[in-house]
Amino acid sequence: MKICIIGQGYIGLPTAALFAKNGCNVLGVDIDEGIVNNLNKGKIHIEEPGIGDIIKKAVEKNVYHASMNPEKSDVFIITVPTPYIKENYSCDLSYVIAACNEILDYVEKGNTIIVESTIAPMSTDNIIKPMFEDKGFIIGEDIYLAHCPERVLPGQIINELINNDRIVGGITPLCSDKAAEVYSIFVKGNIMKTEAKTAELSKCMENTFRDVNIALANELAKISAEIGVNALDVIKLANKHPRVNIHSPGPGVGGHCLAIDPYFIYALAPDTAKIIKLARDTNKSMPSFVSEYVEKILDTEKDAKIAILGVSYKGNTGDTRESPAFEIINFLKNKYTLSIHDPHVENDNFESFEEATKDASLCLILSDHDQFKNLDYDYIFKNMKNPIIFDTKNIIEDVPNNITLYNFGNLYKI
Repeated sequence: MKICIIGQGYIGLPTAALFAKNGCNVLGVDIDEGIVNNLNKGKIHIEEPGIGDIIKKAVEKNVYHASMNPEKSDVFIITVPTPYIKENYSCDLSYVIAACNEILDYVEKGNTIIVESTIAPMSTDNIIKPMFEDKGFIIGEDIYLAHCPERVLPGQIINELINNDRIVGGITPLCSDKAAEVYSIFVKGNIMKTEAKTAELSKCMENTFRDVNIALANELAKISAEIGVNALDVIKLANKHPRVNIHSPGPGVGGHCLAIDPYFIYALAPDTAKIIKLARDTNKSMPSFVSEYVEKILDTEKDAKIAILGVSYKGNTGDTRESPAFEIINFLKNKYTLSIHDPHVENDNFESFEEATKDASLCLILSDHDQFKNLDYDYIFKNMKNPIIFDTKNIIEDVPNNITLYNFGNLYKI
């Protein structure tokens, strides 16, 4: 089976790797010529365990190659980004539409077309399906169209692509069957068949559920700081209840899923989706909240140096998509000298831990990398101007007495 995957990013590349590993001939299509050239040399551009070795072996065996153009295939899978339109919060389908247009001339009868990109409910029925019908195809007879959203965790993508249950939403039942056959090549979890619109809304609601629960924790952190209560103690004690699981507060929500997908639902029913929008507003407010407390910690210290520790939204990855760290940096950069360190993100302007923390008045932890859970406190005490840490990810349990630690449990003490 030949499979053409449009988009070789955090979802497209791991998906391509697994199909190639399991006996398929895979073409990975991307618009970035540099990425394409490196992939054809077996070099990947994302930090994700296991993928590099699979792609390298697949290239050597000639079962995977990358290109800037599609080719005739048995299956086409679209994994391009879907940002939201800020004016009305609706789903920006421009990349998906462009990908569909790109493959139209290569699609033949009997092909299966799968959209993995997260899209707003009814997008497959109302926008994508007519594009292929206008080309003369009868959906469910000539070709088979389905929406099959991914549900993976950065750092665990290979494992979760294989073992997580998979939703397959076809335009017709036969479309669902054909798409399920494709994923059965490597998926060991349950493959659940449904309608395209149900699959679309299910994916959006999975991420909305998580966004709403994070917003509740963040609102608790704000309330606790205002009234003088340790929010982390509240969460720890409340979670002893057998049916309570309050999340951990943080500097905001990042990633291509939680920070965007809830808007797709809100845009369809703005007068009804009030909880969804309020949760988004709460999580969007956290960078401002963090910045406000940075200023309180530094008080009257002008032109202080801040060591920013981490910009990726997910610990132990280089994934910076929609990371709240960048908004916090924008808030602070005009008031303080910022030195940024992230061991998982390549950037010529970033510095080593030693360089970033030297003569700094504050270490601001914005990513929960393992490297930040056990810092070199002796170095911090000796080389920082003021040995103060503000841990917005709540990953440091204790510090020596000669270092001041702030987190969402003791902001009220500032």
